Amino acid sequence: MTGALSGIRVLDLSRVLAGPWASQTLADLGAEVIKIERPGAGDDTRGWGPPFAKDEAGNDTTEAAYYLTANRGKKSLTVDITKPEGQEIVCNLAAQSDVVLENFKVGGLAKYGLDYTSLAKINPKLVYCSITGFGQDGPYKDRPGYDFMIQGMGGLMSITGAPDEAPGGQPMKVGVAVADIFTGLYATIGILSALRHRDATGEGQHIDLALLDVQTAVLANQAMNYLTTGVAPGRLGNAHPNIVPYEAFPSADGYLILAVGNDSQFKSFCEVAGLNDLPADTRYATNRSRVANRETLVPMIRRAMVTKTTDEWIAVLEKANVPCGPINTLDRVFDNPQVQHRGMIRYLDHPVAGKVPTVANPIKFSKTPISGETAAPMLGQHSDEILRKVADLSDEQIEKLRSAGII
Repeated sequence: MTGALSGIRVLDLSRVLAGPWASQTLADLGAEVIKIERPGAGDDTRGWGPPFAKDEAGNDTTEAAYYLTANRGKKSLTVDITKPEGQEIVCNLAAQSDVVLENFKVGGLAKYGLDYTSLAKINPKLVYCSITGFGQDGPYKDRPGYDFMIQGMGGLMSITGAPDEAPGGQPMKVGVAVADIFTGLYATIGILSALRHRDATGEGQHIDLALLDVQTAVLANQAMNYLTTGVAPGRLGNAHPNIVPYEAFPSADGYLILAVGNDSQFKSFCEVAGLNDLPADTRYATNRSRVANRETLVPMIRRAMVTKTTDEWIAVLEKANVPCGPINTLDRVFDNPQVQHRGMIRYLDHPVAGKVPTVANPIKFSKTPISGETAAPMLGQHSDEILRKVADLSDEQIEKLRSAGII
């Protein structure tokens, strides 16, 4: 493989989404990622369907779309880590790896001798990343953590959704598992930083990542709104707590996002919308005053917005340099000429499905472009290859392990 991380080997003991998202990102960047899976079962997400990838005859395969989401570019090795022989294989691979990634419960791998303390004795340069719901210490450390509950516990749902007094108002989760995905990205950042430290000093380290920590960290301006005032922000639907007008407005045939980020843009918008008196009104002249007077301003904007279709508004607002956009369904997202031009849809060879679609990594390198991606592997697809080339086992040893159910 080629890429910025070519030559880096990652031993991935994680499953579901947060850990696999991190290891997929590392694979995209050129690392060799060996995905360790349970014989006969594999990653839980293999069965999280429908939908499933189709074979060339149009029939469902065993590969769920969810699994394909986060396992591109990896090699699958099935190993029963509860057996001493399986533990020996993983230790062998860890001794020859740069990174171990896992999301078992706190202390769950220690009984197998696969925790950081044990593997660091074998490979002191190892970067070992643990992902859990609540971290390696603290009163909640032994609790399981899943994205949905973390979005709730971490405050995101308290600021997402329409207010209670609005029709259908209630706390809402985000439509994708953002706590998991953000944790995967923070894990990637942490691993790359630890590899830089390893290269400079020769020492590895343990990275402790918690979904709740990450969800708290990405509250961003909403967290600071609370910390600077002591007042917990509430739900505003599609409105923004610090910018007005910055929300979705009904048009004549749908909805339009209006994202006015400064006073100059507000003046331009008012000129286009026939609201020429508003920029000179002290109640609306600055963003600060517009936030304070949103209850009177927003209804006036709504009355203006329903006079044109979404496409009509986009045409005139873009010409006036006012940020705006439609609310696309996913079919329109992937039909969008900009998305297509940027190569965000790719089709990868798959041993059963022929070709499977994937959403490309968005990083565009000038010197080390992402290339050579492979589809998410079938269960155990690379077991023999890895055991021969990396673990240096003979065909006879491999067959003996397979007969014993170890691989």
